[in-house]
Amino acid sequence: MAELRVNPTRMEMKRIQGRYQTARKGHKLLKDKRDELMKQFLEVVREDKKLRERVEESLSRVYGSFAVASAVSSPKMLEEALICPKKEGELHVDYKNVMSVTVPVFQMQLLSEGGSDGYNYGMAFTSGELDASLRELSGIMEDMLRMAELEKTAQLLAEEIERTRRRVNALEYILMPQYLATIKSIKMKLDENERGNTTRLMKVKDMMLKAQTVQKDDGEDVWEDPMQPTEA
Repeated sequence: MAELRVNPTRMEMKRIQGRYQTARKGHKLLKDKRDELMKQFLEVVREDKKLRERVEESLSRVYGSFAVASAVSSPKMLEEALICPKKEGELHVDYKNVMSVTVPVFQMQLLSEGGSDGYNYGMAFTSGELDASLRELSGIMEDMLRMAELEKTAQLLAEEIERTRRRVNALEYILMPQYLATIKSIKMKLDENERGNTTRLMKVKDMMLKAQTVQKDDGEDVWEDPMQPTEA
């Protein structure tokens, strides 16, 4: 693992150790966030799966009824019956926060119903299968809206999970090992410098002792270290 280029001093080592502790705390928080995001994502996916199965089953009935209606009615009659919508509505989009992810909340507001039956055509020249298909389609509108909301939420959560996973991996496999390798290298260099200083001090002391011995042999006055114990 590549080390950071810093001066091998105790101050730098203390600074890198502080960064390493911060990275450890951030790594733990990001892992907790990733786990909670995964939990929320799985809940959304499970709900979306159940809703999709229900919507697809309803749509198959809608397509079946409409196919029968197309078989017993002329295309021109179907076009005239369905050319004008009976209901109008507005889609309102709100937002909520899920683990620092802003996800949409869809709400449909109907502006006009145009009657209680909900059909935009007369009953004289249309088949009952067309009525059934429109009734089934109208009943699954809320489910389709909820499914769109869930799938967008799942997409946003998946993107946030991927970003959080990359950050966790960067801290765990790049940044934190770099800090540890740098701290280890600084300690080794400081220990080496300390051993070098100790060796130099020992050599100086040996040189001073040799100089004292030579002066004693020559009968000259010798400076004595006051810290050395005197002989009795």
